[in-house]
Amino acid sequence: MALLAPVTRADIVIQTIAEEFDTPWSIAELPNNGGFLVTERPGGLYRVSRSGEKQAISGLPAVYAKRQGGLFDVVLHPNFEANNTLFIAYAAGSEDSNRTTVARATLSGSALTNLTVIFEVTPDKKGGGHFGGRMAFLADGTLLLSVGEGYVYREDAQKRDSQLGKLLRMTETGEAPADNPFADAPFVYSYGHRNPQGLVVDASTQAVWMTEHGPKGGDELNRIVAGKNYGWPAITYGVDYSGAVISPFTEAPGMEQPVTHWVPSIATSGLALYTDDAIPDLKGKLLVGGLKAQKIVAVDISRDSATVSEPFPTLEGRIRDVRALTDGSIAVVDEAAGKILRISGGSD
Repeated sequence: MALLAPVTRADIVIQTIAEEFDTPWSIAELPNNGGFLVTERPGGLYRVSRSGEKQAISGLPAVYAKRQGGLFDVVLHPNFEANNTLFIAYAAGSEDSNRTTVARATLSGSALTNLTVIFEVTPDKKGGGHFGGRMAFLADGTLLLSVGEGYVYREDAQKRDSQLGKLLRMTETGEAPADNPFADAPFVYSYGHRNPQGLVVDASTQAVWMTEHGPKGGDELNRIVAGKNYGWPAITYGVDYSGAVISPFTEAPGMEQPVTHWVPSIATSGLALYTDDAIPDLKGKLLVGGLKAQKIVAVDISRDSATVSEPFPTLEGRIRDVRALTDGSIAVVDEAAGKILRISGGSD
């Protein structure tokens, strides 16, 4: 692994695991030191060893890879060691009719087999904006999927009969769990979201944390509670890209407030909860990737009022994904540089 420029913290080492990816989007850690899976937004999937060797995976579906569309997240089945099953989220369709989609497949060597589409977001939308595309499993085996509101369809975020601008919950075969909060919207877990691209479940408490892009300002970190409305676009801390007011309100009855928000935007993407002792001052904090800010920020959620810090001041990159690894290190996807990085304690 090639070292980056020395960092100012003596207790931190930043290394390049692998590089020369085409717009990498997500990373998943394979069990038993088996390396990683890395998605590329144009539609590629790679197995990457811990020493950096790359192997292309075949059998991917066709993706709609224009503007923000493409291949997004990859997550492993909770029983992956026994069944080699994984899930991918991607944009499918065309410019005039596309949707965030989830497929289930078996990883067989260097190929995906038995690929089956288990869920397609409705309604279809036009254009290449705001797909969401993050997934996470709850302890009960159900799967969460974040879905953007399609940019020009922002009012749909407040309509429960539309799955745009929502956090959805489904079974591993794509069915609606009976205990979801809305009988008239069987997949909707929470709503009022803009473009959520960071999602993590606290394994110890099952708390669900999600980040979403604001417009010009107003990126949010939310703790998600089933059935709650998170406000977009009725309330927001941001304005339109033109400077026009989207809403004069930052709060309203029946709508949740973010745990913290960013003005100006850092362009949040990727979210991890760090629980290891290897980097002690990060333990219990959320790590948020910043595309525009080109850094990782840490959010201390242990107090009544969240505090934000920058733990790796010399790390610069368009951070698309952040993952806490089982050995106490942190995997980082630098989208613009096409690199996968590893951050570890200096004594690691």
